[in-house]
Amino acid sequence: MDYMKVYNEWLEKADAETVRELEAIRGNDEEIKDSFYKALEFGTAGLRGVIGAGINRMNTYVVGQATQGLANSLIKSNGGSADGLSCVIAYDSRIKSDVFSKKAATVLAANGIKAYLFDELRPVPELSFSVRYLKTNAGIAVTASHNPAKYNGYKVYGDDGAQIGPETAKSVLEEIESTDMFCGVKDCDFDEAVKSGKIEIIGSKIDDEYVKCVKAQQINAKLTQEKGKDMKFVYTPFHGAGNKPVRRVLDEVGFKNVVVVKEQEMPDGNFPTVESPNPEYKEGFTIAIEYAKKCGADLIIGTDPDSDRVGILVKDNKGEYVSITGNQNGILLTEYIASQRKANGNLPSDGFVVKTIVSTNLVQKICDNYGLEMKEVLTGFKFIGEKIKESEETGKGEYVFGFEESYGCLSGTYARDKDAVVATMLIAEMALYYREQGLSLYDQLENIYKKYGYYTEEVVSVTMEGISGLEKIKGIMENLRKNPPKTIAGKNVLAVRDYSTSVKTYSDGKTEEITLPKSNVLYYELEDNNNFIVRPSGTEPKIKLYCLMNGETREEALETLKKAKEDVAEITK
Repeated sequence: MDYMKVYNEWLEKADAETVRELEAIRGNDEEIKDSFYKALEFGTAGLRGVIGAGINRMNTYVVGQATQGLANSLIKSNGGSADGLSCVIAYDSRIKSDVFSKKAATVLAANGIKAYLFDELRPVPELSFSVRYLKTNAGIAVTASHNPAKYNGYKVYGDDGAQIGPETAKSVLEEIESTDMFCGVKDCDFDEAVKSGKIEIIGSKIDDEYVKCVKAQQINAKLTQEKGKDMKFVYTPFHGAGNKPVRRVLDEVGFKNVVVVKEQEMPDGNFPTVESPNPEYKEGFTIAIEYAKKCGADLIIGTDPDSDRVGILVKDNKGEYVSITGNQNGILLTEYIASQRKANGNLPSDGFVVKTIVSTNLVQKICDNYGLEMKEVLTGFKFIGEKIKESEETGKGEYVFGFEESYGCLSGTYARDKDAVVATMLIAEMALYYREQGLSLYDQLENIYKKYGYYTEEVVSVTMEGISGLEKIKGIMENLRKNPPKTIAGKNVLAVRDYSTSVKTYSDGKTEEITLPKSNVLYYELEDNNNFIVRPSGTEPKIKLYCLMNGETREEALETLKKAKEDVAEITK
């Protein structure tokens, strides 16, 4: 693509504000090239990129083009008519999220598609719920999840409330690519569309129904109503959409002593108190830890800007606040939900738990212990949503819980995306339950390891930005396929799963088919049930390497993990 030609076209056709932004980078070839050398990629997770002018940036032109592509795809699938079609739109606290949401709404309205738009920011899981509740044909969430402040994004959901799958994404992409973003996008006046009913502003009614469904996922509701007020813990919404719904749910189920981090309470897309609003990073909890020390709390919970991921810190046996990983949160909740539902007599005999292939394998042992089936899917919560839909359509199996290592989980089937609101409620309930047994969550985690074996996992994410970064990531994956390692972390490679070719190759040369969808992922099965996975991130300029190690003792597992991380350094150098 001739990036200078596209840059000059934007100078001619864009609005005055955008042209001023483009004039500011005139002569900066590197910045112009990065902004215009390719179109921002629309994948199964939609769009995500740096906010700014250009086809490789998030702006109203790119959002308008994407929405026109979605509208065209919906109309084609509806026999060429927009009659009866509708879409619900939500957004979080990120810079220009409200602007991009209004743009999406006016484009849909101009195409004859009814647009429901929330009156203010809402969590992504509520958007997923809303698609199902309002019975719309699609949903749009304007968010970049936990990315740094300079990013924003655009996620598309299908009529089942899950993010669209590869086939639908392909259809939308084809429509996007055939749409001129300057003259091919239909649009209309926002206020006029609201007056005519083409855009409907929604709010509290949806909130009430969503909260009702979240609260229905409690395991020990009587316990929280009676004892919840006695447990104090710290909560931070990281300047995002979780503030109102999380606090409302906690209050209504009985937790009256929640200490909110004031400095991070209000929405702010600049995220001034953190380097990155990612609950995976302990750095973001610095202020929250000070709050916890002052009020004597043993538990800290944080939700990311779109409130689909949750992070936890607990006190260890030395009195220090330590992070609970997404994998550890997954096994804690799986054990708690399964054990308590069994005790309450409502654990389904055909129940199943879903995890992504890059998440801890310890959950298999928990499932075996409680007679649950464990299902594995590719990375991306939409695949967990697919398993829920599959069970509902076939009548086989009952969904119990699903999670991924990246701090996302879902209890219940009211939504089809990970939900930090329900996760926060269940984590608080779980912490209260074990507190009544004289245990902290740290103690309970240790009990799980003693019961099932010591598993340790770590994700090493290496950022490689720009054109050169993309080429390097591509080169790493190509080299691993051409020159597969024989050992990793001192363990022999027993088999390699290449999800891009759907082939699993054993060390003796035998092969078998992989039945999951194709994806650019390499999965190494190692000796002693250790595993190592490599994949490029689908939403960030990173390559991710997952070290899933175990041992009979903590020391053995950590030593294997150390060796795995040494191999990571060699692979990515």
